[in-house]
Order: sequence, then C-alpha cells, then structure tokens
Amino acid sequence: MKKNFFGELAIISAMMLLIACVPQRKYSELKNSKENSDQENVQLQKKVDELNSTTKELSTSMETQKKQLGKLQEDTTMYGKEYRRIRSMYDKVNDLNNELLEKNEELLKMSNNKNKELLLELEKKKEALQIKEDSLYKLGKSIAEKQKALEKANKELVERERKIKELDSLLMAQKSASELLKERLEKALFNFKNKGITVREENGKVYVSMEAQLLFASGKTEVNAEGKSAIIELARIIQTEKDLNIVVEGHTDTDKINSTSIPRDNWELSVLRATEVIKIVTGNSSINPEQLSAAGRSEYHPLDPENKNANRRIEIILEPNLKELYKIIK
Repeated sequence: MKKNFFGELAIISAMMLLIACVPQRKYSELKNSKENSDQENVQLQKKVDELNSTTKELSTSMETQKKQLGKLQEDTTMYGKEYRRIRSMYDKVNDLNNELLEKNEELLKMSNNKNKELLLELEKKKEALQIKEDSLYKLGKSIAEKQKALEKANKELVERERKIKELDSLLMAQKSASELLKERLEKALFNFKNKGITVREENGKVYVSMEAQLLFASGKTEVNAEGKSAIIELARIIQTEKDLNIVVEGHTDTDKINSTSIPRDNWELSVLRATEVIKIVTGNSSINPEQLSAAGRSEYHPLDPENKNANRRIEIILEPNLKELYKIIK
C-alpha cells in the first residue's frame, strides 16, 4: 500500500512540473485527471481501510479458529484415546459375547438333549399315571359296587334284625301262650293228675301225656268212660285255640302182638288208639279237623325202657301254628 502512495505522489509532482510548461488545456486535463486520481485514491483508501479492518477481523477469527483447532485437536486426541479405550472394551465385550454365544449353543445342545430325556421321562410318567388312573378308576368302580353291595347287605341285615326281633317277639309270645295253655290244662285236668295224666311244656309245645291204662283195656282200641271224660275235658279247653296244630300220637310197650285180627301188631295198635282219640275230640268239640293229625309211634319212642306202663300212652301234642313264623324266617 505504501509503494502505491509514493508512486502517486511522484506522478503528482511530475504533473506539477509539467504545468508550468504545458498549455492551459493540458493543465485542465491534468487537473481533472488529478481530481479523478484523488477521488480514486480516496476510494482506494477506503478500500484499504476496509481491507485492514477485514484483515484484523480475519486475523482475530483466525486466532479464534486456531484456538478452536487446538481445542479440536486436543478433543480429537482425547476422543481418540477414549475411542481406543472403548474399542478395546468393545473388543473384549465382543469376545466375551462370542464366548457366551458358544457356551449358550453348547448349553442349548445339552438342554435339547436334556429336554428330550425329560420329555421321554415325562411320557413314561404319563403312561404310568394313566395306568394308575385306569387302576384307580377300576378300583373306584369296584369300591362303588362293593359300597352298593354293602348298602344292600346293611339293608338286608337291618331287615333280618327286624325279622329276628319279630321272631323273638313271636317266639316269646308263643312260649307265653304255651305256658299259659299248660297252666290252664293243668288246672282243668287236676282231677286226673293222679290217674296217669301229665302236662309239660317243651320247646314251645305243650305235651299232654295220658297213660294207656286210663283210656284203654289191654290190647284194645276203644276208650273207656273215664278216659273219654278226660279227653272231652281237654278238647273243650283247647277248642278256642284256633292257631294250634294238634298231633295225637299212640305209643305201645315192647310186648309183641300175635293176632290175625286187627290190631295185628303194635304199629296198628298205636295208630288205631290215636285215631280213636281224635274221633272223640272232633265229636265233642268245635275243633277244626284240619288242625288234627294222628300218628302211631309203636314201641320206638319209650319214655322209660324199664317202665312199660309209662311207655304205653297217648300223647296229645299242642303245637302253635308256625305259618307266621315261617313267613318271618323266609
């Protein structure tokens, strides 16, 4: 810039020297040229000032940028170190991750094998459980059936207990009735007590035993007057007993009968005597003949083998009708 200024100054000086020796026209031209040069110089100076100002700003900006560049370089160095550190860490993490992936794959393989084993074991357990469930179902069904059978048995047991109680009650009633009947017969036949008539109660039955000498002559089947009186008295007492089965049994001693006429033996004699007693009973009482039966025992049911008189007898067995008892038992 200084070189331009001095050049211009030299030019101006030369022009001034020339003024003295140039014509007026030239002077005017030079003057105008000078003015133009001055204006240009002013313009140039302004530009120089602007350039100086710009240069200062650029210098300041450059210094700032240098500082920023230095800072950036420092940051770059620091970031480079941090990057390298992080990169190293990343590489380590990556290596560790790869190692973990390898181990995970190994574990997955092992896990798959283990899972297969577990699945097989689980399947076996399911099969075993199914077998147990089937067995349990069958057992439950069996228990249910047994429970039904038990309930049925309990019902039957309750019913049997009821029947047993009813049977016991009926047996007790029959025993009481038999004992009462025995007492009545003993009282009614008291006058014949010492004439060969006895009354006893045994197993719910009443036995009226009449010695043959009270009723029959030896070897005969006809009943004498005193015997008939005893039979009629007995019949009148028991005719009100509608639930009695009355069995008349004839018994003989062991003496044999040798006869061509009836009775030909002890069997016939025992049966005919029993039948004769039944005829007297039905002819002198309201007893239903359906309640009566005759039996001949001959010599085969003796009371006392050493006492023939006791063995020759008629036994009237008064037995309660057991139809109701049979119903209960069934």
